[in-house]
Amino acid sequence: MRAAVYREPGPATDVLRLEEIDTPSPGPGEVRVRIAYSGVNPTDWKARSGMVPQPRTSHFQVPNQDGAGVVDEVGPGVDPARIGERVWLYMAAYRRPWGSAAQYTVIPSDQAVPLPENASMQLGATLGVPAVTAHRCLFADGPLDGRTVLVAGGAGAVGRYAIQQALAAGATVISTVSSAAKADLAREAGARHVVNYRGPSAAEEIRALAPEGIDRIIEVALASNLVLDLAVAAPHSTIACYAAEPQPAELAVRELMNRNLLLRFVLLYTMPEEAFLQAAADITTALAAGLLTPPPVTVFPFEDTAAAHDAVQDGTVGKVLIAVDPDVT
Repeated sequence: MRAAVYREPGPATDVLRLEEIDTPSPGPGEVRVRIAYSGVNPTDWKARSGMVPQPRTSHFQVPNQDGAGVVDEVGPGVDPARIGERVWLYMAAYRRPWGSAAQYTVIPSDQAVPLPENASMQLGATLGVPAVTAHRCLFADGPLDGRTVLVAGGAGAVGRYAIQQALAAGATVISTVSSAAKADLAREAGARHVVNYRGPSAAEEIRALAPEGIDRIIEVALASNLVLDLAVAAPHSTIACYAAEPQPAELAVRELMNRNLLLRFVLLYTMPEEAFLQAAADITTALAAGLLTPPPVTVFPFEDTAAAHDAVQDGTVGKVLIAVDPDVT
């Protein structure tokens, strides 16, 4: 099969190559998936570059955690009825050499999640890291029905899926953005209210929308936004952070204590297994109900996998996909 492969960390154009390698076979509890689209996330280029070292289990690595395709073979212990099933993937490359940037990948059966017929392969490939991260941030601390949620960075992929999953759970959603164009993306995702966090009256605008305070804050830039978060958080609320900035956050410990706030950090690699399974089930239910729509998508040919990694590293808005085999449906 053809696969994008790197054997040492480094810049994408230096270390990523399309190669012919042996097609893997699924082991016990695994399925093999013929890939239509591979999704690229910041975690993928960071792992490939060596910025965030990942454990290696082979002399080579096929990158990318997310993707979508069709199950074409199952390993021992997996129901043969899964063959031919459309699926979306998560964590394909974690502690495994077979990421989704290849014509085939092998993955534990639970991580190949049924993709409803009303959802396209492109939509399926945008899920994975963003949608599961959003789910954990939203639901790790209880249900959302009747709650008010603030999603920082609603124009991004995690932000979009946080907005849509919160709405599906019965929450009122406010999003913060940095520009008019990003405000349009947050509104298109479904945010009822959008506030420019760079404005001098951002806290007052949010407080006017949520006089009792925000119950759940989904945060992408804790160091930059903590002052704003504390200004709008309700007592006993949660600030869930899923990304790290270069500068450290300065915690207002007494203020956090006085209001019994919970500061939660979310990293997929160390999430409990039951959280993954619940996220997969809930996301698939929302997909089947037509409640999730994809962020802006930029698609690269398979031959331009290195350029796709560079596009994510350069901050492309939305989700970058690699068209491995678009004929897979």
